[in-house]
Amino acid sequence: MSNMKKKKLTTTQLQYDELVNNIEPKRPILKNCIRAFLVGGIICTIGQCLQMFFITYFNFNEKTAVTPTTLVLIFVSTLLTGLGIYDHLGQWAGAGSAVPITGFANSIASAAIEHKSEGLVLGIAGNMFRLAGAIIVYGVFSAFVVATIKMTIKWLGAM
Repeated sequence: MSNMKKKKLTTTQLQYDELVNNIEPKRPILKNCIRAFLVGGIICTIGQCLQMFFITYFNFNEKTAVTPTTLVLIFVSTLLTGLGIYDHLGQWAGAGSAVPITGFANSIASAAIEHKSEGLVLGIAGNMFRLAGAIIVYGVFSAFVVATIKMTIKWLGAM
């Protein structure tokens, strides 16, 4: 595509581009942003309420309440994915449902459900971890880079 911009377009190509730009529906960017903000905010609010529930009723502290809160959010989003509800939410909310951890759980569960006919190992596990593998690798690498920068800054500050 980037090479196309450098090339001199013919008049037919320019007319086609103009036709496509006129016919293509405009995206409601503001509406999409508001939907993403609302759904992402509701998911985060539910997570905060769950965390407060674990702190209040199970005597967790803020650090230890994170794990059960995350597990409940992952379980609920996976259950809603299996029931076909989370996909509708994702279509409506866009990135608001994809960015929190529930979106990651949805993508893993969707890959598993989609390929279940291929078997447990090659179908479910293979396709589920094909997606998760890349995310985990980049997450670990990013954590390594951030930790290295932090330790370097701390080391330079101690000098």
